[in-house]
Amino acid sequence: MARNVTRQLRNERQKEFIRIFDQACKRHNRWTVWADFVVMAAISISNTVDKSNAKGREETYMSLASKYDKQELECICRMFAEVVSGIDENPDQDFLGEMFMALDLGNDHNGQFFTPYNVCKMMAKMTYGKDLEEKMERRGWVSVNDPACGAGALLVAFANECKLQNVNYQTSVLFVAQDIDYIVGCMCYIQLSLLGCPGYVVIGDSILHPCTGIDGNPLIPTPGENIWYTPMYFRDMWHYRRLWWTVDRMICSGPQPVEPPADGEAVSKEEPPAEQPPEPVPQALGETPAGQLTLF
Repeated sequence: MARNVTRQLRNERQKEFIRIFDQACKRHNRWTVWADFVVMAAISISNTVDKSNAKGREETYMSLASKYDKQELECICRMFAEVVSGIDENPDQDFLGEMFMALDLGNDHNGQFFTPYNVCKMMAKMTYGKDLEEKMERRGWVSVNDPACGAGALLVAFANECKLQNVNYQTSVLFVAQDIDYIVGCMCYIQLSLLGCPGYVVIGDSILHPCTGIDGNPLIPTPGENIWYTPMYFRDMWHYRRLWWTVDRMICSGPQPVEPPADGEAVSKEEPPAEQPPEPVPQALGETPAGQLTLF
């Protein structure tokens, strides 16, 4: 390691992760190993559920794996195992974000400094309130959006705040995240997936190309190859919610009544053409100038 980071770590899982990480870096630089590990872990999760993007992502996985020998690949697998075990033992932490900053991998030239998890917990407590409970009571679920998600610490903190409020976020909260950085976006995806958060992560510039939903509904994002759906997004409950919304939209946008002809205008005997449902209209999801975490 370039410097001693063990004093910055909070538990034995993180210390073991660092030890294994150092073993994998003997022939490769630290950033390459970290980036490849994150992308390979994200793909291994995504390809179990998202078959539409599986082929391209599998090719990426195999290309990255080809750079490493057997022992190095075993290290990468063990690193992922430590992440899984660490989050399982303590869900209330930003495991990957803390590793990323402890290893000094952040891009300080781009202002890439992750918000400390304790601050994220405070922000999550401030966001949770009566409006969330009212939205949840009205339609049975609520969606939350972080347009600059980083490793997902704010969304992780919000999920844990929901647990403290006796809210089952796996059935009642849809998590939407976006980040311009491909690697940190995948880090967020890994952590949300391991926590069982239903939702998706969009890789892209949230200012120039904000995450959009069909008719502004977050249940179904505008399709794209840079969308990473968590496994819980495909759970039956969320599948039926998307199905019900699609059916309701088709019903509401059905054939419109034909206006009667004006006085003296000939009445056409031809059948009017069948009304086609309108094209889906992409709309930016919830944004606010007052804060980063948005309920919508």
